[in-house]
Amino acid sequence: MKMELIQPFINAADAVLAQGLNSPMSIGHLSMEEEAYRRKGVAALVWLTGDIQGRIIFDLDLATATKVASGFAGTKVEESDEMVREVVCELANQIIGNAVATLNDQGFHFRVHPPSLHTSDQSEKGTQDTEALVLCFETTSGQVFMNIALRYGQTQQQAAKV
Repeated sequence: MKMELIQPFINAADAVLAQGLNSPMSIGHLSMEEEAYRRKGVAALVWLTGDIQGRIIFDLDLATATKVASGFAGTKVEESDEMVREVVCELANQIIGNAVATLNDQGFHFRVHPPSLHTSDQSEKGTQDTEALVLCFETTSGQVFMNIALRYGQTQQQAAKV
């Protein structure tokens, strides 16, 4: 996986999480996933198509998602509250929006599909041309996982061969 594709997502997650949670943040661990990704809690899935293709999953265990939602709402939110899921999707939206701005400035053209709740227990494995990178961001509210599986679209692959 090319760092030029994933670095904007890492930078955006760092900025959005640090500001949104008003807390210091660090990357706890980073790994390449060869097996199917197993969801940890409340997860949002975003698809990209075009010059860059693939998906990003933002995943927070239920306790972390509830703390984050409570922080965003400014009041205690219950684990069963719909707002918990909405906040995870909104976090994904903000992170993707920041990363997309950077990638657009680099000349990439693609479509970002709106975040949706990722309810499957696991998602498909990476493929030979689409590796999956999993990052764990450590925050004072808990761990936030970001699973990135991206590759260049057909037009970008053909341009690279020329």
